[in-house]
Amino acid sequence: MTETTSTLSDTSTWLPLDGLAPGFDANKAPTVGDLHGREVVLEGPDGPLLTAKFSGTRVEWDGGVDQCETFLVDEDLYYTQFHPSARPKDAVSLFLDLRAGRALLVTTTINEAGTPRVTQRFETATLRGSDVSGEAAAPTRALIGRRAMWVYSEVHAYEHVYLSPHWYTWQCLAGPEKGLADTDENSVWQLRPGIYVFTWREKVIDCASVTVADHRDIHRLRSHGVLFGLDEAGTGSTHFTFGAFGRLLSNTVHPEEYDPAL
Repeated sequence: MTETTSTLSDTSTWLPLDGLAPGFDANKAPTVGDLHGREVVLEGPDGPLLTAKFSGTRVEWDGGVDQCETFLVDEDLYYTQFHPSARPKDAVSLFLDLRAGRALLVTTTINEAGTPRVTQRFETATLRGSDVSGEAAAPTRALIGRRAMWVYSEVHAYEHVYLSPHWYTWQCLAGPEKGLADTDENSVWQLRPGIYVFTWREKVIDCASVTVADHRDIHRLRSHGVLFGLDEAGTGSTHFTFGAFGRLLSNTVHPEEYDPAL
């Protein structure tokens, strides 16, 4: 009997990021124009981080004027995504909590080398002129132990297993990557109770993602996000936004002495 050789472990055959894009955004939420005419100044601990003025689907900021997409995450909580034309190796994810007067800025960068090659920087800020309340966005271990399923379209579905503050595992349940799985770096920040910025950085495909995920109803999870990285040729970049509906599949509770969340 001859054993059939599987190609799943041959990472040279894995789909490039731009090959995944078609149809992956089917469950993306409608964009909103709520920030039109608004200017925000992000004040970091060492001074201003960014100034952004919104006009329609454009954002005028310190790096120029670019097209942007803005999504409503929760009441007075917005996620804006853009790819700076003047800095093509960067992508900017901006989370604005107008109620609390706070912000989180995530910059994703394609580097010349390294594993992972695409990295991320997280910066917290307050909004100049706003009444600041509540806690600043901060890293959290709240997702550790959860296993969730995310459906991006009628043909794209994945599950995530949140392992530790540094690692998570993904598996494709349906779509062109069906059967593929890997364990990659992740970071999780809490914006509000039950609402998290979940990011990951892949080592096989040179890409990274920023998502904001609402876990308040475990039966009706909702996320909005972006994938950004090198294209198939390895000379340009691919940047696209998406959305997903999800649900909690299970929750692992470790004995205290072995708990990766502690």
